Amino acid sequence: MDILFASAALERLCSLEREGKKQLGDRSAKKLRTRLADLQAASRVTDLIAGRPHPLKRDRLGGQFALDLDGGLRLVFESANDPVPCDAAGHVIWAQVTEIRIVYIGDYHD
Repeated sequence: MDILFASAALERLCSLEREGKKQLGDRSAKKLRTRLADLQAASRVTDLIAGRPHPLKRDRLGGQFALDLDGGLRLVFESANDPVPCDAAGHVIWAQVTEIRIVYIGDYHD
């Protein structure tokens, strides 16, 4: 799957091991690297099995998906396909998403 980033800061966090350890700690940084490898290896979102992949609800319902890292930390992404594949009700069809944009890494439960 193709991976894009919502900001340069998120790209640095994901691409520089030292930055990941500094911001997330050793354990979460290691999980982040593993989840990124899983994302790159997948053909589409529904191929993901590790990290309890799940679409988000409530205030993050707008077509976002999450993977668990460590503790309450999550890697959150959205479809970057153009156009975004949606059903008649406007919900993202994750089985057709082949390009994502990472939009958040952290604990959104706070």
